[in-house]
Amino acid sequence: MPKFSDGVLRFQRDVFPMKKALFEALSLGQTPEALFVTCSDSRIETGMLTQCDPGDLFVCRNAGNIVPPYTGHTGGVTASVEFAAAVLEVPHIVVCGHTGCGAMAAALDESSVENLPHVREWLQFTRLAVANVKSRSEGKSPAELQEMLTDENVILQLEHLKTHPAVAERLARGEMRLHGWVYHIKTGGVRVYDEIRRQFIPVADYY
Repeated sequence: MPKFSDGVLRFQRDVFPMKKALFEALSLGQTPEALFVTCSDSRIETGMLTQCDPGDLFVCRNAGNIVPPYTGHTGGVTASVEFAAAVLEVPHIVVCGHTGCGAMAAALDESSVENLPHVREWLQFTRLAVANVKSRSEGKSPAELQEMLTDENVILQLEHLKTHPAVAERLARGEMRLHGWVYHIKTGGVRVYDEIRRQFIPVADYY
């Protein structure tokens, strides 16, 4: 904890004064440009990755950057998606997976989480992506399968997003765009899903 408390003190001393006007404006409300759904993995730092300021992203994090398909059941992700789309009216939603994701490794090998019932149940929201990858698994190494699943899972969660009424309504009116990203921790690279080409391409080539 000393590392974190010292960081707070440095923030208060060195960072906050330089951005005082920004924080004063943010104290009155938020108008983020995007809902950013990503993994809880400690190696993912959304502000550093996107080089944006506080207030730019409405962030929802969970194991495996999962968005359960819409049902009548209330959950944290569903509530966050609804609030971002219907109240904050964000024009963009990003689902960002990443390399070396433990949730993707577990989804490929359910026996690894047999003693973690809530994790096992949560990963059921990846099962269609897992089935897709396993149908193409011949000759692939475990590392290759995990990379394939990382991509397929992002695509699946984008489809899940479309089942949420608040998102579907905004999409139908042309007021929102969905984006699928995969962040490569070792290189800093980001690939974006191109729905027309049906493949991931470098972020610089997509936007």
